Amino acid sequence: MKILMVNKFLHPNGGSETYIFKLGAYLQQQGHQVQYFGMEHEGRIVGNHVEAYTSNMDFHGASLLDRLTYPIRTIYSVEARKKIRLVLDDFVPDVVHLNNFNYQLTPSIILEVRTWEKQTGHKCRIVFTAHDSQLVCPNHLMQNPVTGETCTKCLEGSFISCVKGRCIHASLAKSVIGAMESIFWNLRGVYRQLDAVISPSRFLAEKLSSNPDLKERIVVLHNFVEKQEITQEEKENYILFFGRFSKEKGIETLLEVVDQLPHVRFVFVGSGPLQAKIDSRNNIENLGFLQGEALYRVIAKAVLTVVPSECFENCPFTVMESQMYGTPVLGADIGGIPELIQIGSTGELFQSGNAEQLKGKIELLWNDPVRCAQYAHNCKNVCFDTLDAYWEKLQAVYG
Repeated sequence: MKILMVNKFLHPNGGSETYIFKLGAYLQQQGHQVQYFGMEHEGRIVGNHVEAYTSNMDFHGASLLDRLTYPIRTIYSVEARKKIRLVLDDFVPDVVHLNNFNYQLTPSIILEVRTWEKQTGHKCRIVFTAHDSQLVCPNHLMQNPVTGETCTKCLEGSFISCVKGRCIHASLAKSVIGAMESIFWNLRGVYRQLDAVISPSRFLAEKLSSNPDLKERIVVLHNFVEKQEITQEEKENYILFFGRFSKEKGIETLLEVVDQLPHVRFVFVGSGPLQAKIDSRNNIENLGFLQGEALYRVIAKAVLTVVPSECFENCPFTVMESQMYGTPVLGADIGGIPELIQIGSTGELFQSGNAEQLKGKIELLWNDPVRCAQYAHNCKNVCFDTLDAYWEKLQAVYG
């Protein structure tokens, strides 16, 4: 089978990139042919045979000319259609697997794939993995950047809500463009041309289903996670947070609780804008950014991982990786987090943003090592999809 992976970024940048790189490499190991299409970038690590990529669109460091043309190019890209056509003609894929494409590549590439299919007579399935809520929420987070509150107004009403709330970078101009993009492509019915939409959580599937063009195409496949073999680690007395140090991840609420529990040792792993606040706490050890075996050892040694998110998480690796390495999770009851925790067995939940509840649950588990040890033991029996298992399910989607 020939699979063309499409993603705006073809360099390490976030979760969607990790997904396409790991899945693409696995498919190649299984004997399939895989090529990639997206933006050109100096850090690009994958590509296609004809070296066809769109020019890099940097919204934060763009020239004046680029900023003037971006409003049109973020809605419809002639360049993306021309470049992906070169790849289609050369590679002749059986599946085009879309990931993050809005604003930089634009849905215009979907039109080009279908045009190419009709002109060549070569059947090609278009599969889309939704890494966020972009297709139903122009700012993709379902969170207002001005108020910090979660928001589903665009799902329940009109994309004009994005403009009213200045939901894209708190900018009126950017929010207008984002709303226009969503309105334009939904009126065109472009998403009806997708064969399947993969949602990594039931929560996101429900939100995407608010769009009737997506509803009947959605398949729920929780993310795959690969366990790295490490030597058995003895538990140490600390509670772990790992991830981005930012408000939407619940850091400010967690720090409020940390201040009330000076006798509890916390270990933080990651980076982000709230790092200075973290470093000012005496009972927090900040290990900075870790990955690979170094990170997995820290996870395995913790008695508990806290995931205090205040945004609609999709299928967070922090929850899966913690349990995979034998560490129970205290997670916020928001987004896709509850789907991954067996309450009273592999972890507990608390109301997102509720510092009092968070404090109570931390004290309960910290003061009950027997319960924590039982939860840790139960985590060993939790089964998340490996790449092998994920591929078994994905084959049916690819057709």
